[in-house]
Order: sequence, then C-alpha cells, then structure tokens
Amino acid sequence: MSTTGRELVRGLRLLLALGVTTTLVLLFAYRGVHDDTVPLASSSAPGVLAVDTAHHALRAAHRAIRDGGPRGDLSSEFHTQVSVAHQSLAVAASKNVLGVAGRHDLQTVTGLISVYSHWVERWGKEEHGALGTAYLHYAEQVLGSRPVPAGGDVMSRLAALRQGQLDEAERQAAFTRPLRLGWGAVAVLYCALLLVLLHTQRFHRRRFRRAVQPQLLVATALCALGVPALGWITLSAQRATAAALEEIRVPAGRPNGVPLAADRVQDLLAGADRWRSLSDGVLFAGGAVVALAVWALWPRIAEYRWKGPR
Repeated sequence: MSTTGRELVRGLRLLLALGVTTTLVLLFAYRGVHDDTVPLASSSAPGVLAVDTAHHALRAAHRAIRDGGPRGDLSSEFHTQVSVAHQSLAVAASKNVLGVAGRHDLQTVTGLISVYSHWVERWGKEEHGALGTAYLHYAEQVLGSRPVPAGGDVMSRLAALRQGQLDEAERQAAFTRPLRLGWGAVAVLYCALLLVLLHTQRFHRRRFRRAVQPQLLVATALCALGVPALGWITLSAQRATAAALEEIRVPAGRPNGVPLAADRVQDLLAGADRWRSLSDGVLFAGGAVVALAVWALWPRIAEYRWKGPR
C-alpha cells in the first residue's frame, strides 16, 4: 500500500474513533440534562403546586368555620375547601414524586384530614359549652393550628412532603459536576472531530485534485451545525428549569398565586418532551457522520489496496 493509502486508512480510523466517541459522549451529556427536565415538568413541579393548593384549601376551610361558628357556613364552604384539599392530594399522589414513601405520607395526611373533619363535624353539633370547645381544640391540634408533639399534624406533614418534593425538583434541575465534565468533553471532542474533517477534506483536495469531497462536506456541515444547536437547546432548557424551580421554591402567599405559578411553569417547560426527543437525533446524526466518512474514504482506500505500491 502506498503512503497515500496508509494516510487514508489512518484518517478513516481517526474519524471513526472520534465520530463514535463524540456521539456517545454527546448523547450522555444531552440526556443527562433533558431526561430530568421531563419529570420536573410533568411530575415534580405539579406535585409541589398540588401540595400548596391543599395547604391553602385547608387554611380556607378553617377560616370558614372560625368566622361562621358552629351554625355558620359549615355545610358549604368548609366541605368545599376540604374537597379541594382531597382532590389536590390525589393529584400529588398521581405524580408519584417521592415513590412509595411519598404515597405513604399522602395517605397519612389524607387520614389526618378525615380526623380533622370528624372533630369539626362534632364541634358543629355543639352550639355552646366546654364539649364544643374541646372538639374545636382537637380539630385545631390535628390541623396544626395548635402545637402538637412530633409534628403529627396535617400542616407539618404537608410542609415535610413539600420539602421532599422540592428537593427532588432541585436535583432534577441541577447542572451537576458530571454533566459539566460531560459537556466539557463534548466541546473538546467536537473541536477535534471538526478539525480532522477539515484536514481530511484538505488532504483529499490536495492529493486527488478535487475542490470538494461531497460526503466529507456534508459530514462537516452536520458536525459544525448539529453540536452547537444541541448545546444551545440544552442551555435554554437549563435556564427554563432554573426559572421554573424559582417559581415553585417559595409557596405562593395567596391561593390564586398557585394557578398562576402553574401556568408559568407550564409555559417555561412546554418544550421538555420535544427537547428530550432530539436525543434520538444525536444517534442518527452521529451515525450519519461515520457513514459519510466511510463512504468518502473507503473507495479510495480500496483503490490503493488493489494497485499496491507505486
């Protein structure tokens, strides 16, 4: 084999090694970000907001009975708000943010709400006297309006559940050290692959007197445009997840603040599924670059093998 043939073989081997390695590292780095963006959008953020809704509903329910008294608005507003709390906790359970432990906590909170409602109903039947006062005292202890040992009240458990879900959301939104290292490796490999493609194109033009090798040109374009585009998408997604996390980190001060926060989170993370689906395109584009390199160089290598030294 002539020197030209050996150089072509070395160039092809280098392109194959860089193409495969860049594709795999890019896939890892890309999915490392976007695989967590989808559950943040569909599970963790809605779960936190559902707990916030339940919290506000229970506060509103207790205000209704305190303002209305035993013969007041107990049969309508109170039951409406308790129903909202139950529905919100059902939504939180369906999101399954914390797995089995989270479902167990939600079942416990749901049971405590039923106990709270029971004491309120007993209080509603007592218009005057110490017995009615005792029932209201028990109800407020279960709810958390009065101190109760070991945080065994509804509000304390809701706060702990919210914090657990928020911790999971923060983990999903974090740009961790392995991801930073992964994207740093992508940048290095991308530059190396692009330089080798350009060098191979130049070598082909100089040795074979052809201005452009079409397959190498397409491979270079895929590399030059594809990796920066995916990097920009990932940067935009990371900014969106950080903004969404800020929306849910601090509980809304008013009940109407929860749906507003939910709408903002939905707008910020509306493209999460689309962003993640592009990871399939990473494999396709990487395979295309490798295939184009083989298509461009293998026929030349075969020619020199048949012709032998000259």
